[in-house]
Amino acid sequence: MSRPTENRESKTALSWTGRLAALASLGDASRRRLFEYVTGQPSAVGRDDAAAALGMPRSTASFHLDRLVRDGLLAVEFRKLGEKAGPGSGRPAKLYRPALEEVGASVPDRSYDLAGELMATAIESSMAGGGGVREALADASYSRGRALSGNGSSLDEVLGRIGYMPEQDADGGTVLMNCPFHRLADGHADVVCAMNGAFLSGAAAACGVPEEKVVEDRTAGRCCARIKP
Repeated sequence: MSRPTENRESKTALSWTGRLAALASLGDASRRRLFEYVTGQPSAVGRDDAAAALGMPRSTASFHLDRLVRDGLLAVEFRKLGEKAGPGSGRPAKLYRPALEEVGASVPDRSYDLAGELMATAIESSMAGGGGVREALADASYSRGRALSGNGSSLDEVLGRIGYMPEQDADGGTVLMNCPFHRLADGHADVVCAMNGAFLSGAAAACGVPEEKVVEDRTAGRCCARIKP
């Protein structure tokens, strides 16, 4: 049997609005049933099988399956079915499977997955090298900030994608109206704010903004740091 040819899935996570739209897409009952059917199968399925299993017209199943692909909840692969291969074996079938990326959203936007990755990286580094966890967390956060920002975008664009909601203030600096790590910071401010500061410093450096412009801002209801003009 021939190997499947998969479409290339984006390596970039959906934006906040994209994640909200994807989850809202499951509000349609037919679409949700198809999503549950596809994700419950051991391998990719075709639209004919999905339509037959759920008792809906093929055209309806096709429409909703393609919408789920567009919204980032399903992915597509093309594969010839059966044992026959070579000339005359027919065109590859379009099959649907769950997308590799999970989709979640919170309101306001949060990035607890990023915090978890930074903390896990720091713990692994500390265990491997014997250094302190706090220093390892600062290093991991700074490095990730640089890595997420090294694509020619401005610092405001980078921070906006992550969920900081940057806004210009009257002095020409930038205030960060949202804390992507709010619930963690609420109970562990010392650790989380240090992690956040290192992350922002790395992002600033990668965007050509002097790191010393990232300063503390303890205004209630927003991020614990701001960017000086």
